[in-house]
Amino acid sequence: MSKDRKGYIQVYCGSGKGKTTAALGLSLRTLLSGGSVYFAQFCKGSETAEMGLCSLFDTFVMEQYGSGKFIINDPTEEDRKQARLGLEHCKSVLSSGYFDLVVLDEIILSVFYRLITIEEILSMLKSRKPWVEVVLTGRKAPHKLIEAADLVTEMKKVKHYFDRGVKARKGIEY
Repeated sequence: MSKDRKGYIQVYCGSGKGKTTAALGLSLRTLLSGGSVYFAQFCKGSETAEMGLCSLFDTFVMEQYGSGKFIINDPTEEDRKQARLGLEHCKSVLSSGYFDLVVLDEIILSVFYRLITIEEILSMLKSRKPWVEVVLTGRKAPHKLIEAADLVTEMKKVKHYFDRGVKARKGIEY
């Protein structure tokens, strides 16, 4: 993809399902257009179906920065360590300009759980090369992030089968 284009900051937030899925759709579009994608998953540390993209595209890199369990209660010291590691690595990825699209999946939730600060994210975003497109996903987006973004899409939960006790299903939720 062309390095002379302008990259924008996109935020996919809200309580509804589909934030990661939307980011994966944009990733696939970028890959099929000849671009490269770095996909960082914060708060996640278990195998998901989307990891299979790594074997299909040599221009797709996915790394997880989580303890292996999605945070439900108070974060552990390992959760904090993984988030810090992810933040530092993603800062170098953004400043390198190597990838056309960088997805920071669930990084917004990392702010909610106080693993990293919104100020650290905003500083990291300033270090990116101007052609790099960035997507940040997660619930509870801070106002400062919404203001800094060029595009914000809110997924709103109207009805969800999880509320009836349906567990996450392979190929659909993970």
